[in-house]
Amino acid sequence: MHAYTDEELDAHLPVAVEIFSLLADATRVRIVLALRDGEQSVGVLADDVGKSQAAVSQHLAKLRMSRVVATRQEGNRVFYRLANQHALELVEVAFNQAEHAVDAVVRHRDR
Repeated sequence: MHAYTDEELDAHLPVAVEIFSLLADATRVRIVLALRDGEQSVGVLADDVGKSQAAVSQHLAKLRMSRVVATRQEGNRVFYRLANQHALELVEVAFNQAEHAVDAVVRHRDR
């Protein structure tokens, strides 16, 4: 990880905290995990996360505003995908930390 200047820290820290706050929601984490294998429609995502399409649409709107997900429109259908792999990496690291907190045996490899 590179060393941040004071100016970079001042500019990026509030946004980084906002990203953590955004991902501090089980449905949004499930959406990120559901998108790890590629783009999906709202209906498929709703089925994957076990929520209504309206609820998933609201979560996707927040993820899109924060540039965590991106969209592609095909006719009337909108497909969502991860904008980059960073949110997925954050979720995976959180799950790795959860293994340390919950499991007697940790399955992932520490770096």
